[in-house]
Amino acid sequence: MKKDLLMILFICMFLLGAYMAIAQASPWEGVKAPYEGQEQSIGSYANGCLSGGEALPLQGEGFQVIRPSRNRYYGHPDMIAYLTKLGAKTKAFGLDDLLIADIAMPRGGNFSSGHASHQTGLDADIWLSFAPETLTKTATENQTAVSLVDLKNYKLRRENWLKEHAILFQVAASEPEVARIFVHPVIKETLCGLSWEDRSWLQKVRPWWGHHYHMHVRLRCPEGSTSCVNQKAPPLGDGCGAELISWRPKPEDDKKTASVTKKKKAKIKPAQCTTVLTQ
Repeated sequence: MKKDLLMILFICMFLLGAYMAIAQASPWEGVKAPYEGQEQSIGSYANGCLSGGEALPLQGEGFQVIRPSRNRYYGHPDMIAYLTKLGAKTKAFGLDDLLIADIAMPRGGNFSSGHASHQTGLDADIWLSFAPETLTKTATENQTAVSLVDLKNYKLRRENWLKEHAILFQVAASEPEVARIFVHPVIKETLCGLSWEDRSWLQKVRPWWGHHYHMHVRLRCPEGSTSCVNQKAPPLGDGCGAELISWRPKPEDDKKTASVTKKKKAKIKPAQCTTVLTQ
């Protein structure tokens, strides 16, 4: 009798967990194909959707898509053109294939967990490791990330840093359609410490936690996307001074602040997103 009760309890808990997972899932994750409307990035990077999106080929000149089963290799046509161009340019510089990770879901929108942005087809993650040969289907799904930062000691992993990384960042950030490239502050410091004839592109390379094994490229709102919301432009200068220093770890006493719990407001998507999702 006791075993029966335990079995019933186990089944109930399993069903409750499954129900909660379904309830919390984003409806955007269930859509498998782009919305066949005018190409538009709608809303903001962290609260929007994508109309007329395109799929990035799983393999092209100078790049390969990893973890394609996640179905996150869709973007605004401008993003697809940018990544295609970037792969060709970096290959011409002698780099091995770029590993393109998440861009957006077929119609953009929000994820159940993980990314807050990547909602309008204008964000793309590129891993900071390269593929010297064509990956097998299994390998594309099971790539291991290579971190460029010793997170515990807040310093560069010199054994993982390649001259090709510097080339990649410069080529990627120099394109006019790029608004920002997010990287770990230690990577930004490393780039700032190198000799560059032109340092203007460094302004777009922005420090942000978590980006130690990949770079996050963000494009400006495309022409014709009238409902797209651009992010405020980065501060003037190369960003290699006091602003970057402020990201360095501080003594524990300096980190102590009052704990304040803020209630997050529910985000309301632009009205066009209802059409994009449901039709």
